[in-house]
Amino acid sequence: MPLRPLNQLERKHLERLTALSIDVTLIQPTATGLKKSILDATIPVRNFLRENELHDYEEQGQGAKEHGQQLEAVLLEVDRATASKASLYRPKTKQGDPRIWFSGLPGFAEPDDMLVLLQHDRGLAVINLTRTDVSEVVDYELAGPLLDVLRTRSRDAASIADELLAMLRAIAAKGLVPSVMGERADTAVGRTLEHALGIAINSRREPDYKGIELKSYRRASRASRENRKTLFARVANWELSKFKSSREILDNFGYPRGDDFKLYCTVSTQVTNSQGLYFEIDDKAALLKERSTRKDIGAFATWAMQDLRAALAAKHQETFWVGARVHEQDGRDHFEFRDVLHTRRPILSQFDLLLEQGEITMDHLIKRTPKGRVSEKGPLFKINAGSLGLLFPPSKSYALR
Repeated sequence: MPLRPLNQLERKHLERLTALSIDVTLIQPTATGLKKSILDATIPVRNFLRENELHDYEEQGQGAKEHGQQLEAVLLEVDRATASKASLYRPKTKQGDPRIWFSGLPGFAEPDDMLVLLQHDRGLAVINLTRTDVSEVVDYELAGPLLDVLRTRSRDAASIADELLAMLRAIAAKGLVPSVMGERADTAVGRTLEHALGIAINSRREPDYKGIELKSYRRASRASRENRKTLFARVANWELSKFKSSREILDNFGYPRGDDFKLYCTVSTQVTNSQGLYFEIDDKAALLKERSTRKDIGAFATWAMQDLRAALAAKHQETFWVGARVHEQDGRDHFEFRDVLHTRRPILSQFDLLLEQGEITMDHLIKRTPKGRVSEKGPLFKINAGSLGLLFPPSKSYALR
């Protein structure tokens, strides 16, 4: 069952955990689950356990008695830590769908509370995100077991950020930087910044500057109007897909625009776009599927979730998100580079959740020219500007001038 959307307070508390670079995942107990002592170990939960080397359901046989395993766990509150056991198993029924349960959970959570799981002492700690003011605990340093665990899990990383920051400030000090592109384009701000830094523009996947990824965007007058921010580009796994190329996707869903034939659209798990396209997450197979409402097509493009997380991790171990104001002079854009948000190490387990809740979407940018050449600038996986704090632990914000 998909997780319900986070409410405003839960989102605030989750952002506070993410800001501490604490790797977490979420689980939502249902009334039936609490009554029967059964919780589904969803794909994000299973990935979290495997990536933290705590448990791998794929290597586990069916049968709770024969193959069930346990981890030490603790149910954390501000001033109390209750010892628990996490039971992990695959039943003999229902195709062995992975399960997880925590002893003492009914007294710790109500149905549909949002629970955070994090690694602790080679086991698990559980925080009730709905009923615990994590932000208050951290900001006011409320002494107790919860603060102790959060401090233990928080980590920091060294970097060469100061060197890059000095270069950016030198560029900003020169004032407005003219666009390197004649026409207004979404990519102009990034290309202009890379040119100013002396970074060659190419299609590489590795980070831009000595391990630091550079992401530039046009800063809006109001934060609520900020554009989505590109995370990475990743084509579908054609071996797993019904369609075998971007050309085939374009042929089926494209439309004429001027001299070109295009498919420029956004795909989400939450809405069906005007071309009838939407995302569906196959939890059991750990796949992301792009589907059409056309019954003769159905699912036509597939990504392995582990490949998407790997792309995110490889691209954003450390990132500078550079904001720029746009000024038009003599019919040409000029950029005023103003600030930097410096993030480190995305919380990979959050990717699945944000994709499921529609905070992460994907853009097709496919075009066929009059000469018949087909190009795909994406697919670009993007995140809503307001959700960056849920995926990346923000390190620092810098003013460039």
